[in-house]
Amino acid sequence: MEHGTIVNIGEQRFDRLRESGRFYIGKTDFIREWWEFSYFDSGNRPSGETEPERFYHGFVLGMMVNLADAYHIRSNRESGYGRYDVMLEPLDKSGKAFIFEFKVLNPYEDERTLADALVHAHVQIEKMKYETELLAKGFGPEQIRKYGFAFQGKHCLIG
Repeated sequence: MEHGTIVNIGEQRFDRLRESGRFYIGKTDFIREWWEFSYFDSGNRPSGETEPERFYHGFVLGMMVNLADAYHIRSNRESGYGRYDVMLEPLDKSGKAFIFEFKVLNPYEDERTLADALVHAHVQIEKMKYETELLAKGFGPEQIRKYGFAFQGKHCLIG
């Protein structure tokens, strides 16, 4: 039985691709443009302290996939004096932009309740001036919404 050209999806060695007459379609730029991640999202060497926050971070990012047709979704990018957790920049420049900061309840930082962790998330957003990137792109302060997400186990407080 004669088949057409074989298109290999999983080959990792480019020399084998060239030698066999196959072709390669790079999707890295497409993925980078569609969903702007940072290498900080992958956590090659996550510490015990940040691992719970990474879990929630990934969980929330996964739920935002369906927003890609209306927003540039960015994660762990520099803006102001630090790195925000997630930013949603509307494709329609007249729309609302969102900054999200995630906090896992940490009793070592004087957080006794989820509300305490939420306050720390908002303090961080303001102190680090995470809205700087959006302001530089022409968004007005009235268009920017800032939300903290406080987590503890299966409990979450957003505000």
